[in-house]
Amino acid sequence: MKPVHLLAVFAENKPDQLARVTKELADASVNIHWVGIADMQRFGVIRFLLDKCDLAYQWLKQHGFTVSLVEVLAAEVEDRPGSLHRVASLLSENGISLNNCSGFVFKNRAIVILEVTELARARQILLAQDIPLLSEEELLSL
Repeated sequence: MKPVHLLAVFAENKPDQLARVTKELADASVNIHWVGIADMQRFGVIRFLLDKCDLAYQWLKQHGFTVSLVEVLAAEVEDRPGSLHRVASLLSENGISLNNCSGFVFKNRAIVILEVTELARARQILLAQDIPLLSEEELLSL
């Protein structure tokens, strides 16, 4: 299973930052499938799920942006109350920190994107509890 990668862009918290980054992605013909922004007052991190993550990484780096690739888990959970709690509890009980989390429901499929410490161990724990994990291709095909 190919791991899921997000592109993280470190940016100053100014009105034009998202527009600057998305213009560069458009110029590179990279399609955005998901975006999340974490605001840390003066600076922030913009995370993207992209169809051409490696190309976007190189392109933005060449155009002066501070970028990194972040490997995450994409778990499919039931679309009902308590599903995120189940995942968070499993990770917590095993001493795995959840650094970032987001989720969405699309065509009756609830997907949780998890950035965790100890990625390999978290993967094993979730799979052992019959929580399906999606590959990058599966996630991009939704």
